[in-house]
Amino acid sequence: MEYVSTRGAAPVLDFEGVTLAGLAQDGGLYVPREWPRFSHTEITAMRGLPYARLAARVMQPFVGGCLGAERLGELCEQAYGRFAHRAVTPLVQLDERNWVLELFHGPTLAFKDVALQLLGLLFEEFLAREKSQLTIVGATSGDTGSAAIDAVANRDNVEIFMLHPAGRVSDVQRRQMTTVRAANVHNIAIEGSFDDAQAMVKRIFADETVTSRLRIGAVNSINWARLMAQVVYYFAAALQLGGPERKVAFSVPTGNFGDVFAGHVAARMGLPIEKLVVATNVNDILHRALSDGDYSAGEVTSTASPSMDIQVSSNFERLLFDVGGRDGVALAEQMRGFDLTRAMRLTEAQSQGALDLFTSVRADASDMASAMDWASRHCGQILDPHTAIGLHGAQQVDLPADVPKVTLATAHPAKFRDAVERATGFRPALPARMGHLFEREEAFETLPGTYEAVRAYILEHAA
Repeated sequence: MEYVSTRGAAPVLDFEGVTLAGLAQDGGLYVPREWPRFSHTEITAMRGLPYARLAARVMQPFVGGCLGAERLGELCEQAYGRFAHRAVTPLVQLDERNWVLELFHGPTLAFKDVALQLLGLLFEEFLAREKSQLTIVGATSGDTGSAAIDAVANRDNVEIFMLHPAGRVSDVQRRQMTTVRAANVHNIAIEGSFDDAQAMVKRIFADETVTSRLRIGAVNSINWARLMAQVVYYFAAALQLGGPERKVAFSVPTGNFGDVFAGHVAARMGLPIEKLVVATNVNDILHRALSDGDYSAGEVTSTASPSMDIQVSSNFERLLFDVGGRDGVALAEQMRGFDLTRAMRLTEAQSQGALDLFTSVRADASDMASAMDWASRHCGQILDPHTAIGLHGAQQVDLPADVPKVTLATAHPAKFRDAVERATGFRPALPARMGHLFEREEAFETLPGTYEAVRAYILEHAA
């Protein structure tokens, strides 16, 4: 399997190369040169497989010769053996049409665990082969940070610097990062938004004063291996609901477009998907792009769904590349224009290509609260704010009556206790496996929201 950059000028890499590289040298994101595709018979044969075995089967074409089938299976068993539910990503029925896919049974109670538990093992595997050190620099709007830190804390040959926007993540999200005491973990709170932090991470990859000294890696969804692991749960849910004979629709609360792009990959691989609903909050750049072709960034608005408080969605570039003709030179020029003006129009090919599979719904605070209240009163289910936005999206789209609608539940409701209590009157408790999170001491550095301050800190503290 070969991987190419969405901007067309970076070296072609294999799976090991893209896992360790993260962002491409030309500023683009890696995607497979061609999408592997399963036949109807092959997908049918996946029914009933335990999650780890299903994961190894779905991911093997992407891995190619970099990992044998047996070794990939062992890593999947190890990664998903830490989840609190035997099904790893269980389905819960809400009513005759709506289901929730619970992706929060990992060690940090968020969907990011599904990918990052495996990614941490892949880092360790590949770095041991090369006898080299990797410095991960990441940005988080809430959940990526804790999941990534848990995945790599105390692992050999890897260290992590995680940036989060000060005061813009929940107290649970922050403490899950800042109470991890490991020598290879560095937490940084920056004065600014997630978009500011994400822009700094991208600059690090292009900064020769850093890359000449450190090998920089990524855990954000710019890393292909992370997206690859997220493809699996689309297969898992669809197979349980009658696939491949029956089409399924998925509603995905998203800000950075990685989780829902994994659904696009599943469809490219042959999984019959009726529709992917992109559910946004009031930071609605993706909704405007898909509904009107207007991809223009505004100011970030803080909401009760902080993981979606994003105005620049990195992974959207992968979709534009894939549905717009896979012309890296043209897309590089388009993205350069966006970097300068923070605005662009989708081409006709990009708009039409996206609408073949995608639709979008925007939810405001009232929509979110109403969905949380409905799930609580009518279904006995407590949802976190992000999942509630996804459910609102599922309820708004008109689909054939025989198509089940699956909302991706991206976080445990206890990570957002205040918002849940305001909407439902119920204050969810953290699972016992989280231990005494609020009794543990925090440790993090607060830095000005400037690239220079962050770069200096990384260079000073990197191993």
